[in-house]
Amino acid sequence: MKPPQHLLLALMIGLATAAMPVHATESAATTQRAQQAADSGSRAQALLDRAERHLVDKGDEALASFSRAGEFVEGELYVYAIDTQGNFLASGGSSITLIGRNVTDLQDSEGRSFMREILDGARAQGAGRVEYRWRNPSTGRNDPKIATYRKVGERILVVGYYTPFASLELAKSLLWRAVHQYKTQGDAAFARFNSLNGGFVQDDLYVFVIGLDDEIVYANGGHPRFVGRKGGELADTNGKRFIREMIDVARDRGEGEVEYTWRNPLTQKVEHKRSHVIRVDNYLFGAGAFTGPAR
Repeated sequence: MKPPQHLLLALMIGLATAAMPVHATESAATTQRAQQAADSGSRAQALLDRAERHLVDKGDEALASFSRAGEFVEGELYVYAIDTQGNFLASGGSSITLIGRNVTDLQDSEGRSFMREILDGARAQGAGRVEYRWRNPSTGRNDPKIATYRKVGERILVVGYYTPFASLELAKSLLWRAVHQYKTQGDAAFARFNSLNGGFVQDDLYVFVIGLDDEIVYANGGHPRFVGRKGGELADTNGKRFIREMIDVARDRGEGEVEYTWRNPLTQKVEHKRSHVIRVDNYLFGAGAFTGPAR
């Protein structure tokens, strides 16, 4: 007796899936996350376009519409509005509690004044985007988020969405905060960079510090086992001595970027990474963002 056709088909699909290489599965997952982020960006722009047309048509009467449930809310996306002085005017999401307050100095979970960046960007260019970290109610974590904004008269419309990838921009923000911490605290800051509770380890974002002369790793929040060891001989999966390249960049230019492959402490997979490095005194300070699985 032959098995039903649909069972044969299911078996073939199952075998094909099981036979897929692990890297292919990881690559597909990364591609899917990237596509989801791109879709969210497109939806955010479309919602922003609709909100702008409504504001131009109705004037400040439109603000009430932005705060009403449903009209300018699409899934997890919603519109909020501020004026050019930083006063919060309307919101279709949880930030409705900010209405009536001045949010110019509002900071994200890293202490970044992202609202001031929105205000400055809107005044100077009229439109743009800002990346920051904000508590995601779906995950309960402070996840990377992108706010797209547009100035319409004296009002600024904003739509934000979470993204699965921490960007190099967020890494650089963390890096400059670490530099400030070092200039305030000196070498004692290294302990904070290495600590999970020090504020400098955030999922797959972390700070590393290496001596320019002795090549010793003084801090690495993602891979603390390297602390105290010489890093100059470290090579990535392609044999690239990326630490030496970082040291050369810091010595020759003072600041720059280096690309290599490295294990992501969050996924425990080897992925492509781009790090921004800067010379501070006789140290190399760096932080980077993972950009996808290594083939």
